[in-house]
Amino acid sequence: MLKAGIVGLPNVGKSTLFNALTGTRKAESANYPFCTIDPNVGVVTVPDDRLEPLREIANTNVVIPAAIEFVDIAGLVEGASKGEGLGNKFLANIREVDAIVQVVRCFVNDDIIHNMGSVDPIRDIEIINTELILADLESVERQKEKAIKKARGDDKDAQAICELIDRLIPHFNEGKSANTLEVSSEEAAVMKSLHLLSSKSIIYAANVSDDDLSDANSNELVSKVRAYAKESHDADCVVISAEIESELVDLSPAEAKDFLHDLGVDDSGVSLLIKATYSLLGLETYFTAGEKEVRAWTFERGMLAPQAAGVIHTDFEKGFIKAEVVSYEDLASLGSVSAAREAGKYRLEGKEYAFQDGDVALFRFNN
Repeated sequence: MLKAGIVGLPNVGKSTLFNALTGTRKAESANYPFCTIDPNVGVVTVPDDRLEPLREIANTNVVIPAAIEFVDIAGLVEGASKGEGLGNKFLANIREVDAIVQVVRCFVNDDIIHNMGSVDPIRDIEIINTELILADLESVERQKEKAIKKARGDDKDAQAICELIDRLIPHFNEGKSANTLEVSSEEAAVMKSLHLLSSKSIIYAANVSDDDLSDANSNELVSKVRAYAKESHDADCVVISAEIESELVDLSPAEAKDFLHDLGVDDSGVSLLIKATYSLLGLETYFTAGEKEVRAWTFERGMLAPQAAGVIHTDFEKGFIKAEVVSYEDLASLGSVSAAREAGKYRLEGKEYAFQDGDVALFRFNN
């Protein structure tokens, strides 16, 4: 399962957000730095409005949603790349995740200490990004030493590594992250092998007060984060109020909906963040639907039919014959598989078919 790491400076609301994401009180939340020493890990279900209509069509009471994993990583501080705070440990934890959710403080509250002494989201973002870049610079310099020795022996892979690192080092020295370097598809594969922190996809979670949630567009700090995210990484920014979300944990879905409505908000910020992170990880969903259960299966964008079948079981991929497929939109509008067949919307797809988000599938395979 792919993982997203929640990072940020101390006291920006990371652990509170993690608790809201996972619907637990798993991560201790306290008004001091480093209250999270070891990364908390939680499996989070992905909200999907398509599941309920599919449940009704399949006439079942069992629904299993898709899920992703979030890791709550302790707060980074300036100098983390040199071991400040618990820097080395935290950077190692970031290296283990597939994407980054950077929580940025966009609220002013004198009762909650900011370790930098003031609220400035762009400064905070740049501190985090700089530490990741500095750690990457040190990493590629070490990796280059090893690659040079292999390249002398006419090792083509090592030569490709050296060439890419020679482009990365001046890029890092300009304060730019790895994910902003334009690379070819071949270089992208080499980049992946370097395991760089700043090459990971990133999304920003602008944490606002409950008063600002209904009209986040008027929050100047949020506007700054959105602009920075777009200009520097072409990244997404989701507005959340970790404090409000933590209160929703104890409410029923109906109560939570009424609570949000009273605040002038249509959807949970956490719900939007989960969906955005799922997409950031390059993940999409197909469904199986029958009397036994309706289930959402997670696959990586661009997967062909046999690999998508393998998500259910490796035997499905090995013995793949065909996939019976209908799109969710067609099935939902027609109301049944039989109606979809009659309308010509139910089709057989072979090994070269690239699965699409929302496909409803049944696989034929040899045991």
